[in-house]
Amino acid sequence: MTKLSVNINKIATLRNSRGGNNPDLIKIALDAEGFGAEGITVHPRPDERHIRYRDVYDLKEALTKEFNIEGNPTEKKFVELVLNTRPTQVTLVPDAEGQLTSNHGWDTIEHQEYLKDIIAQFKDAGIRVSIFVDPVREMVEAAATSGTDRIELYTEAYASQYHTNREDAIMPYIEAAQVADELGLGVNAGHDLDLFNLKYFALEIPNLLEVSIGHALICDALVYGLGSTIQLYLRQLKVNHF
Repeated sequence: MTKLSVNINKIATLRNSRGGNNPDLIKIALDAEGFGAEGITVHPRPDERHIRYRDVYDLKEALTKEFNIEGNPTEKKFVELVLNTRPTQVTLVPDAEGQLTSNHGWDTIEHQEYLKDIIAQFKDAGIRVSIFVDPVREMVEAAATSGTDRIELYTEAYASQYHTNREDAIMPYIEAAQVADELGLGVNAGHDLDLFNLKYFALEIPNLLEVSIGHALICDALVYGLGSTIQLYLRQLKVNHF
């Protein structure tokens, strides 16, 4: 079954809005693990507007399941953070400084040499590497020569088209996942996946290893509670492939 990694950035945003430590980020992360999440994801940004660098060190000490750190490796501080904490996985995202949220994948052709170098650094430290890519055959093919272990398919386009034509929306992702599988790459996915569109995505992408979900899941938790929400998302991932 596809693993669910819960992105807790929004919990940190809420905490930071009032100062102090309410909600307690570490407790929420441990609760999420206890409720069934197979991993925890954070995306620290240079301005620390949600996840703080100190949080990453604290989480590394506390978590018992997979820990995934997302971020732009062009930031020296980010690279040092990952190498110092050695999470299960680092997901490389080409965010610009001050960017509100991730909105595109790597140009794995243009940045091939840079990606080879930085991926090698992380892999030498024993860290699994995934890189954020759009569902484009050429980008997946070039990702395979970068040395990365996995790709994370950027799913905003799928999510935005899902309610109008889900068959058309999923097709580029099926092709991208098939290419990745043929080239020996693991496939993760994330961005705007939710309780409405997740099951169909998981059903159509049979080699999907992991999804990282934050904003929608935390919003749903306000209504259903965190434990029930995680179970609802896990239920969407329990699909049979024919």
